[in-house]
Amino acid sequence: MFDLKLYLNEKSQIVNEALADILQNNQQDEIIDEAMRYSLMAGGKRIRPVLCLAAAETVGGNPADALTAACAMEMIHTYSLIHDDLPAMDNDELRRGKPTCHIAFDEATAVLAGDALLTLAFEVLASVPVNSSTRAAEWLQITRIIAVAAGSRGMIQGQMLDMAAEGRRLNLAELEAMHTLKTGALIEASLHCGALLARASRAQLAHLKSYARNIGLAFQVADDILNVAGNPEMMGKAVGTDRLNQKSTYPALLGLDASRQFARKLTHRALQALETFDSKAEPLRALATYIIERKR
Repeated sequence: MFDLKLYLNEKSQIVNEALADILQNNQQDEIIDEAMRYSLMAGGKRIRPVLCLAAAETVGGNPADALTAACAMEMIHTYSLIHDDLPAMDNDELRRGKPTCHIAFDEATAVLAGDALLTLAFEVLASVPVNSSTRAAEWLQITRIIAVAAGSRGMIQGQMLDMAAEGRRLNLAELEAMHTLKTGALIEASLHCGALLARASRAQLAHLKSYARNIGLAFQVADDILNVAGNPEMMGKAVGTDRLNQKSTYPALLGLDASRQFARKLTHRALQALETFDSKAEPLRALATYIIERKR
C-alpha cells in the first residue's frame, strides 16, 4: 500500500533543503533575509512543489529535473500568503501556528519580504543551466507558465475578485471562477511544469490538466470547510474569518454537508483523470484524497 505520509515527508525534505540552499546563496540584507526565511521555512504542507515533483514521476520522468520549478512555486505561494495576511488584505495574525510576517516584523518588511520572494523565484528560474537552444526554450516556457499563473491572469486576478466580492453574495459559477484563478492557477501550473520538464505527451498533459483543475477547486472547498469547522490549534490559524469578512464560500452557499459532497465529487473526477496512468501516479491519487481529508 502506498504510504503518502512517508512520501510527503521525503519530498518535503528535498524541497526544504533546496529552499534553504537558495536562501543561503541569496543573503544580502539581514532584516529582509530573516523575514524571507521566517515565512518560507515556517513549515507548511508544500503541496504545490510536491505536486510538481509527483507530476514528473507520473509521466516517467526524474523529479529532480523539476525541483527548481517546484521551489519557485513554493516561493511564489509563500509571497502570496505574506501579502494575503496583511491588514489591507485579510488582516490575519497567525499563519502556520506562528505570528504572520507583518506581526513578527512590520508591515513594510512583510511587503518587501513578499516582493523579494516573488522576484527570487524568477531569478532562480532564469539561472537554470542550459546546454542547448531546445532546453533554453523549455525553461522559457516554464517561466511563462508560472508568470501567467501567478499574475493578473491567474492568482492575482483571483485575489482581486475575492476582495471585490466581500460583502456581497456570489453565485456558484462566480465562486468557482474566482477560486480557479486564486487557488487553482498555481496548482495547475505546478503539475503542468513538472510534467513538461519530464517530457510529457500532449495526451498526458491533458489528463493532468483535468486532474489539476479538479483538485485545485477541491483544495479551496476544503479550505472553506476548515474555516468553518476546523480546529484552530491544528490549523495554526484562526477559524471563522470568512464569515467575519463576509466572504462568499462554499459552506455559505451550499452548507457544510453539501460542500463536503461537492469536494468528494471533485476528487472523484480528479481520480478519473488519472485512470490512464499506471502505478507511478499513486502519489497523485493519494494527494487527491488527502486534499479533502486534511485537518489543516
